[in-house]
Amino acid sequence: MTSGADTLHYQIDVPEHMDGRRLDQALAELFPDYSRSRLKQWILSGHARLDGETTVPKVRVRAGQSVSLEAEVSAAVEAEPQAIALNVVFEDEHVLVIDKPAGLVVHPGAGNADGTLMNGLLHRYPDIEALPRAGILHRLDKNTTGLLMVAKTVPAHTHLNRALQNREILREYRAVCQDRLTAGGAVDAPIGRHPTQRTKMAVSERGKGAVTHYRVLARFTAHTLLGLRLETGRTHQIRVHMAHARHPLLGDPVYGARLKIPAGMSAERAAVLRGFRRQALHAGRIEFMHPIAAHRVTLESRLPEDFMRLLKALQGDGTAMPDFDALRWPD
Repeated sequence: MTSGADTLHYQIDVPEHMDGRRLDQALAELFPDYSRSRLKQWILSGHARLDGETTVPKVRVRAGQSVSLEAEVSAAVEAEPQAIALNVVFEDEHVLVIDKPAGLVVHPGAGNADGTLMNGLLHRYPDIEALPRAGILHRLDKNTTGLLMVAKTVPAHTHLNRALQNREILREYRAVCQDRLTAGGAVDAPIGRHPTQRTKMAVSERGKGAVTHYRVLARFTAHTLLGLRLETGRTHQIRVHMAHARHPLLGDPVYGARLKIPAGMSAERAAVLRGFRRQALHAGRIEFMHPIAAHRVTLESRLPEDFMRLLKALQGDGTAMPDFDALRWPD
């Protein structure tokens, strides 16, 4: 990988799960920071190549083939720098990891023209303006809390983006779902845009492949604390998959179900459940190989205060309180 003043040079091998797809479809998944129309133009102009050769958008790719892309980065980001407080939990010259609070939107968009994480990053790190999405490598929904990775340099962005596509970065979440689960499992179901409600996602045969693994960390009367790991990173993936499995996340305003108040729960504890108005989802752990130094980086984020209050309300009075932050994926 090399870089010029106005171009990022990527090279990625086609992963197994993309075998047989059209080149333009594969590029759209490998390089989600660029629009499909722009990627198609780059294929036709020879800026996107397959095994070093120019080709057409509809050609079928095979696992292991090499895709190279020369991406023009002029005006890669269209957002204004703003002074926004950022909780940085890891930083060096190539990578930083943010612990995102609830309520902070990651990218500007409809209804959120500014005041986003991206605006804050551009203020604090002006040089990342040339990187796609100001170096932000993956997303967390507005009211999902926890760890989020950002690349600060072109080499870091290239290597970490490739690691995400190759499923080499561990992302572990904690969530509270409705119902008392007896065991963990996995949801393997493609996710795409909802056919009629365009602001929502849904399990769809025409969607992109998505896999979510979940394990039981603690059980309550009518709810379960889960550990979840992602193989893919689709929009709203955990929320959509758990709703599809009929165990929607507590408090989810979009994919949730009617709140279950266990029989006999005190009015005070029930008020905590009713007052939790966001999805109970926290990105608590991330583990990756440093793109330049080549050493393993493992970071963890404590559950936020409102999440802890929720767990205490679910646990009940007179019951020994476990250290919920110490509960881990049962390897």
